[in-house]
Amino acid sequence: MKDEYLRLAQERIEDPRILVNLISQRVRQFRFGAKAMIETLERLDPEDTALREIMAGKLSYELSSEEASHLDALAHDVT
Repeated sequence: MKDEYLRLAQERIEDPRILVNLISQRVRQFRFGAKAMIETLERLDPEDTALREIMAGKLSYELSSEEASHLDALAHDVT
């Protein structure tokens, strides 16, 4: 995984747990035959392709209200 891609993707998705889960789900989709939503001239690992999709705004996430409540509770426990 390229550090620069990771850094730029973290600007869009700040929570590292969400970023890791999103990347792993997308890599799983690639392994089952999904096509990339970006075009690139270089050959990238599936993880880097997922990061580039996030950087390009092609891949994002949405939390359910239950998941959002759970994350809020976790954030309050840490502080």
